Amino acid sequence: MEFREEKRDLFSVPEDYYLAHCISADFALGKGIAVEFNRRFDMKRKLKDHYPDYLARWQAEKKRSGCILAGRVFNLITKERYFQKPTYNSLRGALECMKALCGEKDIRRVAMPVIGCGLDRLEWEKVSEMIQEVFAGTEVEILVCKQ
Repeated sequence: MEFREEKRDLFSVPEDYYLAHCISADFALGKGIAVEFNRRFDMKRKLKDHYPDYLARWQAEKKRSGCILAGRVFNLITKERYFQKPTYNSLRGALECMKALCGEKDIRRVAMPVIGCGLDRLEWEKVSEMIQEVFAGTEVEILVCKQ
């Protein structure tokens, strides 16, 4: 596992990187960097088209986290509704799900912003440590793009 942080635009990374960001199970994508993911990748439509009953299933299964890979974008689902805040446990669950998908799909390079720390208000020091713990022992390179 390689983990590094760079000051750069997330959307300027090479095409062989998969991108990751946090969203809610209601697929609102209305604030923060999720707006840019939606603009660039038509993410809200893709998610709603492929998972029309996702929120209902989330609620029925009493989920707390998840991850959906759409194209080359990992959508880390860390809360039920857009106006809620994630917990460190829900973020860890989403990261574990992303790690499993990386293994299944042989994905080796992931770039992400400082996840969970903007509008979601988690502490980067704790989140950074968590990412490194979850991906320890894997072949995945994590690049964190800081603005």
